[in-house]
Amino acid sequence: MSKFNMSASELTQNQEGHAAYRMTDKAKLLTQVLTSFFREAKFYGDNSDELEKTLQSVIKSDPEFVSKLAVFARREFNMRSVSHFLTAYLAHEPQGKPFVRKTVRGVSLRGDDVVEIMAVYLETFGKPVPNSLKKGINDVLVTFDEYTLAKYKSSKKKVKMRDLLCICRPSPLNDEQSAMWKRCIENKLSIPMTWETELSANGNNAETWEKLIDSGKVGYMAQLRNLRNIIQAKPSNIEAVYKYIEDPEHVRKSKQLPFRFLSAYKSIMDIAGSRALTVLENAVNASVANMQIFPGTTVIAIDTSGSMSWEISENSQVSCYEIAILLGMLGNRICENSICFTFDTFLKKIPVSKNANILHTVVHSRGAGGGTNMHLPFEAMLKNKIKADRIIILSDNECNSSYHSPVQKIADEYRKKSGCDIWVHAIDLQGYGTQQFHGQKTNIIAGWSEKVFDFINLAEQGISSLETRIENYVWE
Repeated sequence: MSKFNMSASELTQNQEGHAAYRMTDKAKLLTQVLTSFFREAKFYGDNSDELEKTLQSVIKSDPEFVSKLAVFARREFNMRSVSHFLTAYLAHEPQGKPFVRKTVRGVSLRGDDVVEIMAVYLETFGKPVPNSLKKGINDVLVTFDEYTLAKYKSSKKKVKMRDLLCICRPSPLNDEQSAMWKRCIENKLSIPMTWETELSANGNNAETWEKLIDSGKVGYMAQLRNLRNIIQAKPSNIEAVYKYIEDPEHVRKSKQLPFRFLSAYKSIMDIAGSRALTVLENAVNASVANMQIFPGTTVIAIDTSGSMSWEISENSQVSCYEIAILLGMLGNRICENSICFTFDTFLKKIPVSKNANILHTVVHSRGAGGGTNMHLPFEAMLKNKIKADRIIILSDNECNSSYHSPVQKIADEYRKKSGCDIWVHAIDLQGYGTQQFHGQKTNIIAGWSEKVFDFINLAEQGISSLETRIENYVWE
């Protein structure tokens, strides 16, 4: 059996000034990256500067890990802004330069990824732009057709597609591409048919949306984000939108973070009928439909303390505690047997049916508040003689109970008194840089994606942890 997180045993203090374990730089970086929209405030403040310090350290010791983490974050967890920052930083540091070209190709899944990477580099470091970054961007630029160049020309942003052509000076593959790039630089590209250009030209009405829906040019994310607009416009073919959004294959390919479905759900609650709300419930259910079942008895402990109340970005209406509840409900779906608790200053056992409407449950859950006593679930397990195979904890790890040692102590007490050699899977949702558990049968995970559950069965089988998955990550 693999022994994960054995090295994290040095005591420190968390943001609340209470006992915690230090994390290794790699473990800290991956938790910071997979729980961050870069340069966004959190309850304890924006930790982007701390992320940058950790990043500097890891690039010096293992730049390839940073390269793999950037691509993993973008491709597997759909994290865009922070993957752009990692790529730009990799290009700036001497140790990172050999990995930049491949990293740029790996994180560039949309036409504007390369634009954003360059914008981050110029804003953070200024000119000159390293050749390694130029070469990586050029590898991507030569794959763009005119539609992509025009769609992502970024006319309202500081760095535009034509700026990339001027800065990087790629070699065209043929005369046709050379002429196309010249039109891009001169701002003479054909205006593409996108949902943005169509709405701007023709208005947010039924006819416009009917045309867009029939065109097949409105992607999954765009349909999800525009669901309120579409419902209000009342296009005759809206059922096609519903079928597209709830289709399990489209859900899988879209790689949407689960909270995106929650955001859409909250945006339409006041105007939508049951069909639209059911569509979103079906979509979020589809995200875990093919996951391996957790055998035996699983305790799911969800942190609803005050420090979880912060919204995850300036433009989001979704809080960290809502993500915790959402992931907890998704985890419940894939348990053979489960017992669910919420904890803050107090503990509450919550009866959750596997057939419950997940998004409805999250939206109508009580708000976050109170302290963070992560000992409570273990105390309840001891008191009620619960025989568990694992506990999944969803938290920001900012414990502030009266105990003077990390929660590891009571986890070991539970193992000893219950006779259950329990697995502890701690899912970090904010990346503040400390952990409450270490040692054998401890699995530290991080992120807002349902993919965090992949690393529970893998860890218990001794196959992989999140960190080792990234170390061995291969793409292309």
